[in-house]
Order: sequence, then C-alpha cells, then structure tokens
Amino acid sequence: MALESALAAAAAALRGATSVIIGSHVEPDGDAVGSTLGLASALTLAGIDAGVVLASGGGCPSTYAFLPGSDRYRDPDGFEAPDVFVSLDSPALHRLGRAEPLARSARTLVVIDHHPDASADGDINVLDPEAAATGCLVWRLLPHLGVTADRVTADCLYAALLTDTGRFSYGNTTPETLRTAADLVDAGAHPHEIYAAIYETRSGGAQLLLGRTLERIALANGGQIAYAWIDGNDFAETGARPEEAENLIEYVRALGGVRAVFLAKANGGTVRVSLRAKDETDVGAIARGFGGGGHRAAAGFTWEGTLTGLLEALLPALPGGAR
Repeated sequence: MALESALAAAAAALRGATSVIIGSHVEPDGDAVGSTLGLASALTLAGIDAGVVLASGGGCPSTYAFLPGSDRYRDPDGFEAPDVFVSLDSPALHRLGRAEPLARSARTLVVIDHHPDASADGDINVLDPEAAATGCLVWRLLPHLGVTADRVTADCLYAALLTDTGRFSYGNTTPETLRTAADLVDAGAHPHEIYAAIYETRSGGAQLLLGRTLERIALANGGQIAYAWIDGNDFAETGARPEEAENLIEYVRALGGVRAVFLAKANGGTVRVSLRAKDETDVGAIARGFGGGGHRAAAGFTWEGTLTGLLEALLPALPGGAR
C-alpha cells in the first residue's frame, strides 16, 4: 500500500474507532515519546479519545516529562482490548513489551514506523524508512485526520524529530527534514525551549555518569572502533536515573578518527548495546546479527551474558575485526 493510501486508511480507522490505545517500544527515546504524545494530542484535536501506554509500565521518562501530555501515560495492564491500537516507532510487536497483548487483541492494529527492519505486522502499515523520525509520519497523518496542529502537537513532534536526527546532525537531516522542522515551528513549536529541556537540563548525577563514561572510552580493532561501558553500580553511586544514559552514546561518537562506536550498559546478566556509525558502516545489519535492529547509522541490541563475552563476540563483527 502506498504511503499516502496507508495514512488515509489509518486516519479512517481512527475516526471510526470506539476506543484507541497508543503505544511505543520499551525504553522509549525522544521519537517514541514525542510521536506518541503528538499523536495523542492530534487525536484530541480530532475529537478522538485515546489511551497512552508505556511498554514497561510506569510514567514518562524524566528527560521528556516536560512535554505537554506526558502525564497521560498509563500502565497497559489497566486497559481492555481496544478497537484500534496504534504501534509507534516499534519495528516488531515484541518491542511493545507489556503492551504487546493489547496490540494483538485490537480489532485493528495500525503500525507507524520508520525503521528499515520494521515488520508489517499491522492490519494497516504506515512504513517509510526514508522518514527521519516516526514523528514525521505522525505529522503527515494530521491532514488525513482533518486537523491542524496546535502548539502541544507541534512541540511533541518537534522533540521527536530533534532527537532522532541527533539535533539535526545525522545523515537523515535532509531538505525535507528541515522543511518539516520549519513547519512544526510555524505550527507553534518552541525549538530553544525543547532543546534546552532535553540537552541542557541534566542532573548532577547525570553529569557524574557522563564523566565515568568518558573515562572508560577505549579503542579497539586497530583504532577503528571506540567503546565505553557503564553498569548498575554507576547509577547507584552517581545518583543518575537510567533514562539519563540515553544520550551518552553521542559523547562516545564525538571521538574522531574512528569508523563506529558503541556503548554497553550492563545490568546483572544483561548488556544493552547502542551502536553508532561514523562512516558507511551498517550498524543496523550488525545489530540484527545479534537479534536487535535499527537504522544503518544507529542501532542496538541486548546481549544475554557478561560484558567480557559481549566484547569477544561483537568486536570481530565490527570494522577492523577478525571475522
């Protein structure tokens, strides 16, 4: 189904729904939160009530709690099967965590996503790997819903776009991306306030955690790879919140002269790995080889085992490795 046809079908399903629930992937980032709250706001403008669920339960990550509507998040266990479930920014249904049963039980499942490895699991699939953020696809849905964005909607979608383009620095920052950003500002988004809230309002604990991360940067594979690691003790000792580790990978990525970087976040017997490419290396393909996924330049996966075991398995798969 062509993109515009899929957007029209999604809007029709939402307008005709008796109940709607919106959810995104576990450990939501800025695009997941921004697109979710942006869609919820747009549906309110269209006169459609929607529930907003967090895949792992609880409330909105503190980094994005400033966004209007962040208090709308609810535990997925508190909802019955909806008429329509909208899965946002989640390339596979299992990434919806505790919200997955709601998605599977919905009469109509709408999937809106921009990941290149997104599965067409929905009854209606709005998929575009060329979109800079899932928030861009939500923005394109608005005319089909017959609504004009207000400040609340624009702020949320701008946050989605800002974060998934690395503050408009990644390779997905195209002329269309910047035109969308300008349209969101025209609609009322506040670029400076959003940037400051996400990137310039870190806690003291987060800054201490950043210091530890920078101290641990190591080179591997003949200097082609840089990596760092943190673990549960670091959060306990610095007082940083887990969500405040989201952007640490960008500080590792700032190192020059390397082809790719990764940050390993160890917790017990599990290690969550974030990868970033600095050249044409496809870290998304590498992540998929470890059961994860993502984009060519930004991806991730979860490793069941120790940090030492991860390094032994991952480094050979990266540029300069022996594999």
